[in-house]
Amino acid sequence: MKFTKALILISSVAMIAMSCSITEPIAATSNEIGSKVGISSGKCYFGLCLGVDASIITAAKNGNISKISTVDYRRKNILGIIQVRECIVTGE
Repeated sequence: MKFTKALILISSVAMIAMSCSITEPIAATSNEIGSKVGISSGKCYFGLCLGVDASIITAAKNGNISKISTVDYRRKNILGIIQVRECIVTGE
């Protein structure tokens, strides 16, 4: 019984530790930072990303941006099962 409880506790801690969110800069241009923000995103399950379009072009279209200033990429990992990938574009 103690082994089972310890295993459940260790598994829970490991799954929580695997849940994180990271935002990293990808690109920046000499254009001034605009007021518009566009985001493209998609979900992956168990590492399989089927039909996910988290591209810079899609994010720019979603924000109606023609002059891109910055591009950031955010990855969220939820219990190691679900991954959310987002491309965040700013500009005019």
